[in-house]
Amino acid sequence: MTEVDIEKENAAIAKAYKELLKVSYQTLSKDDKKLIRQAFEVALDAHKDQRRKSGEAYIFHPIAVAKIVAQEIGLDATSIASALLHDVVEDNPNYTIADIEQLFGETVARIVDGLTKISSLDTEMDVSLQAENFRKMLLTLNEDVRVIIIKIADRLHNMQTMESMRADKQVKIASETLYIYAPLAHRIGLYNIKTELEDLGLKYTEPEVYNDILEKMKESKEERDAYIKSFSKVIEDSLNKEGINYEIKGRPKSIFSIRRKMVKQGVSFEEVYDKFAVRIIYKSDLENEKFLAWKIYSIVTDHFTPNPIRLRDWISSPKSTGYEALHITVVGPKSRFVEVQIRSDRMNEIAEKGYAAHYKYKNDNDKDDSLDLWINRLQEALESNETDAVDFVEQFKLNLYSKEIFVFSPKGDLKSLPKGATPLDFAFSIHTEVGMKTRGAKVNGKLVPLSHELQSGDRVEILTSDNAKPNANWLDYATTARARSKIKTALNEDTKLIAEEGKEILRRKLKQLKITLNESSVNELVSYFKLSTSLDLFYRVGIGSIDNTKLKAFASSRSGSIVSYFKNRIRKAEVPKDINREEITSKYDMLVFGKEEEKLSYTLANCCNPIPGDKVFGFLTINDGIKVHKKNCPNALSLQSNYAYRIMQAKWIDSSQQVYTSQIELSGIDNLGLVNDITNLISQNMHVNMKSISFSSDDGVFSGKITVQVQNQTTLKKLMDKLKKINGIDKVKRV
Repeated sequence: MTEVDIEKENAAIAKAYKELLKVSYQTLSKDDKKLIRQAFEVALDAHKDQRRKSGEAYIFHPIAVAKIVAQEIGLDATSIASALLHDVVEDNPNYTIADIEQLFGETVARIVDGLTKISSLDTEMDVSLQAENFRKMLLTLNEDVRVIIIKIADRLHNMQTMESMRADKQVKIASETLYIYAPLAHRIGLYNIKTELEDLGLKYTEPEVYNDILEKMKESKEERDAYIKSFSKVIEDSLNKEGINYEIKGRPKSIFSIRRKMVKQGVSFEEVYDKFAVRIIYKSDLENEKFLAWKIYSIVTDHFTPNPIRLRDWISSPKSTGYEALHITVVGPKSRFVEVQIRSDRMNEIAEKGYAAHYKYKNDNDKDDSLDLWINRLQEALESNETDAVDFVEQFKLNLYSKEIFVFSPKGDLKSLPKGATPLDFAFSIHTEVGMKTRGAKVNGKLVPLSHELQSGDRVEILTSDNAKPNANWLDYATTARARSKIKTALNEDTKLIAEEGKEILRRKLKQLKITLNESSVNELVSYFKLSTSLDLFYRVGIGSIDNTKLKAFASSRSGSIVSYFKNRIRKAEVPKDINREEITSKYDMLVFGKEEEKLSYTLANCCNPIPGDKVFGFLTINDGIKVHKKNCPNALSLQSNYAYRIMQAKWIDSSQQVYTSQIELSGIDNLGLVNDITNLISQNMHVNMKSISFSSDDGVFSGKITVQVQNQTTLKKLMDKLKKINGIDKVKRV
């Protein structure tokens, strides 16, 4: 770099730092500015020799992270300083946590230490590194929730600046973001950041889809703005008459949420009817906030017909993230459905800033704070050693995205539970001890099974007994991570007790058969009974499913020798005699793997049924070799995020000699000769072989499934496009 370049860069760094102080959401005192300045200087020194992949000075990254923390999340000076220092200890051996504590105090040191711990992974672990990393990250919540928030800001900036990375790295980081960081931002209430993380995640995992929707949204922006203007015009006079101080904003739905609707509802971009929401933000003191929200609701519904099943009242019962608002869906101009969100200034600030604003407005007397409660609950679940890390992440995510219901205890206390929750989930949400002793439940005064699905407004009473204890069926009834974790722990403890008794029973029975119970005989028994572990063996003896007769049969099979056992263990897998080796070769040379483009054995994953032309990747399984998945497979995110080290690049090389089976679903309006039109098109016009076809008609609406054999994706797409043109067919999609 020339002296001029260095000068320019230094000026840009100074400008970025000054901007950071200007945009802070909190009012910064002289001491705050002094702390931030000191943190900036230490970060500047620690990263002076570092550059990012793009070539820019590394210091721009911590400044950008601190800016997100200060402006978008709205945290305090301590958090801003910690964000500036978040990579110092990890990237520069000259600085230790002790140095940070000496310079900035215990709080900043604790946050920086938490951030450093998250980054340093034990790469020798068998379990999913990413899931274990996630568990570690959540454990820091109990120390200081700001660790998580700064980590989310760090991830957001990394996602914003990923262009110069390798494509495989981009997919790995984006998958991990969609799998872990976006749900976490959602749960902490950082909705704006969650939306940006999801959109950026989609940009790198499905770039064609992302760019297609982005382009279509740009094209429809003018029309959208005009529509919001016409919608606002209708209600402005009424709002002004009532003397309400308000602002109406139109907000396009995120690209990710539009994509999710398209997939879930099986519709095209044009068919997604609510691509934007109208937000009415009004000024009010705390006392009149609720009254004004319902007044605005009344004005909107005077002019536009509401959809009664789409009313969401999160003012009377805020979400567990602290989110408050009234959401209604109305029939707007041109008979379009429009979602209207009604929020006060305070509610809007909480929705946009999440955690920070939630605590800014928090009443000191409010002890029963839902976020604090959530952190305590989360801590309990994390400390349960029984939970496998990947299973834990899945359970956690399941609870994050589930919609909430509100139920009452017999005393009238309101409890928030995920949609689909059962009386067992309710019991464990009250107290672990109540859950463990559950004998039955009453909902609205009537006895119900423990599998009964609760609805909002239900009054739930749990019946307990000292003799009651969890059984394996409970896992089918419980849906929340907390309940399932506690039930699994209790069942495992029971299993261990029975297994201990079983071991002693087995020792006695083997003695009668003149066999000593030792490691060698246990391994033989586990293999003979086709079990996984010695615990399984002892447990089965304990419950009596392995009895005297079975043990005698085992003894006679030994023939006094252990040789047969070892032969069994190392016997080769049988090769079916009728396999045509040339056929295998021709079938398996369609795909190549890795940078060297090697030809390897693989199987196609059943979850997404890839065919030639699909974008795919290989996943190295433990027992079944390489499984090939489509890049947009429902399991792709989880695999790429949790097991990035097992992902193999893969691509099709030649598909001209093979046919692949694919299934198409159709629906539309039934008419005479429709099935004939469809079969003629497939077999005569397209020369595609049909393997099976099934149709059903109900009151003039038909649905059908066709299984066809195609050579590649292009043929399939052409076939689907032609099917769409047949009179009466409304939707055609590949399963």
